[in-house]
Amino acid sequence: MNWLENEMVHRPIGAGGWLRLILRAPVLLAINFGCLLLLLAVRLLERPIFGLRRPLTPWITQFVCITSLMTLGIRVRRQGRPMTERGAIVANHGSWLDIYTLNACARIYFVSKAEVAKWPGIGWLARATGTVFINRRGGEARAQQSLFEQRLRAGHHLLFFPEGTSTDGQRIIPFKSTLFAAFFAPDLKDILSVQPVTVVYRAPPGMDPRFHGWWGGMSFGPHLKQMLAAPGGGSVDIIFHDPISVAQAGDRKRLATKAEAAVRAGHPSGALLEEPVS
Repeated sequence: MNWLENEMVHRPIGAGGWLRLILRAPVLLAINFGCLLLLLAVRLLERPIFGLRRPLTPWITQFVCITSLMTLGIRVRRQGRPMTERGAIVANHGSWLDIYTLNACARIYFVSKAEVAKWPGIGWLARATGTVFINRRGGEARAQQSLFEQRLRAGHHLLFFPEGTSTDGQRIIPFKSTLFAAFFAPDLKDILSVQPVTVVYRAPPGMDPRFHGWWGGMSFGPHLKQMLAAPGGGSVDIIFHDPISVAQAGDRKRLATKAEAAVRAGHPSGALLEEPVS
């Protein structure tokens, strides 16, 4: 962790911050893990009846995310609407909070790096809510594409972050086109769309604009502590852009370029950065 990351996650917490942390932490724990038990119980019935389809449990996930953000004092403002067409959603990635902010606005299934499945707490929640875990090793690309296609055929709206890493939330970095290949399967490309989504965090008054950002070598625990101790007044804008037809895009690189342009257009900076923030 460099000096900037260290400064962001180890800011001194005043008396008011500690009081907020003490009050919020048990509430957040109860919401997430209490509803996790409920979700697992419902899934026991849902799985044998509906298989890959999940008509019930995503509502529990959405409730958890909305109430968790309320507990943290983060207001969500949504512009546009999640698509009803079959396909996937792509967004810029600024924080672990994206899991909550995006799920609060749409019933989706995240695509995440395999390491997340092993994280205490968040890993359990991610697995229970149907997250697709991928390895970055090139040899597994074919198997991963097959998994994506299976979930898309089941009607799931998968959400992934084409930047490939999180940033400080203040910029967009170039989209990688690799995962877009799954949309061009012969029996899928003519029926799928990709919806770009821009995520814009607004720090509480008086705080660093990068306050919600989680990037580089930041540890999860200290960052969560800062979020629990934060004053109210923070917010996040979730902007749903018009879906892009996969068939009309032509190929995965053009599709990635169009999606990136839409996401960038909705972001206050829109600045091009060739490498992730470090």
